[in-house]
Amino acid sequence: MKALALYEGSYSVDSSKTFIPFDPAIHNPKDRPASLFIFVQPFLVETKNDLIVLDTGLGFKGESGELLIHENIRRAGYDPNDVSLVLMSHLHFDHAGGMVNNTDGQVSLTFPNAEYVIQRGEWEAAYSKPSRSYKTEIFNFMQRSGSVHFIEGSGQFNNEISYEFTGGHCENHQVFLIRENDETIFFGADILPEPEQLLRKFIAKYDFDGRRSMELRQEYGMRAVEENWQCLFYHAKSKAIARVGFENEAFRIL
Repeated sequence: MKALALYEGSYSVDSSKTFIPFDPAIHNPKDRPASLFIFVQPFLVETKNDLIVLDTGLGFKGESGELLIHENIRRAGYDPNDVSLVLMSHLHFDHAGGMVNNTDGQVSLTFPNAEYVIQRGEWEAAYSKPSRSYKTEIFNFMQRSGSVHFIEGSGQFNNEISYEFTGGHCENHQVFLIRENDETIFFGADILPEPEQLLRKFIAKYDFDGRRSMELRQEYGMRAVEENWQCLFYHAKSKAIARVGFENEAFRIL
């Protein structure tokens, strides 16, 4: 089993939910008041049975006009057409914008041969609870594609993949565990988006239920230590893929 980070860059985002490229080498954060500064990186996981994408990024394109996520997958030596599963933690734009490819108004599936696995409650919330974080025009196309596989609650998707309903960051957030032989890959998405978030306890204002998210970070951190998980951190500034240790009553990133 192999996991790769598909780095899409760093961005600032304010209350308008507009993602603007931000390079700390040339940009001043003071010029972007009331903004969060985040890194975005979906993941590619190869198992013996599937080529899996975990969340799809922003759907932005590079200088060549090709989707960044496609460029990154090709650079890693794979073909985007070979992706068989897309596992969605939730549907906020920075995670779901790349589900489709929009070229001059012509929309197509980013991964035409894949099954998109989505928590049903999250899909329904995107329509019933309007938010700038959701781009329902993307979901309208997905609905017509016939490629969406809805799941509910927590459960086992197949022999290798399980999903756990968490809430926390948004009402219907979920995380994924991929197991093969004696190896486990954990994708915590926005419950555990950066390894540094394990190093201190805090309640984030951007979470739907900040206290629940804080508790979940600690719970998943301990499970990662006890079961030696390889963890994928979607918004990591440095280590996007890492294991977690615990000593002297504190987490450490290995």
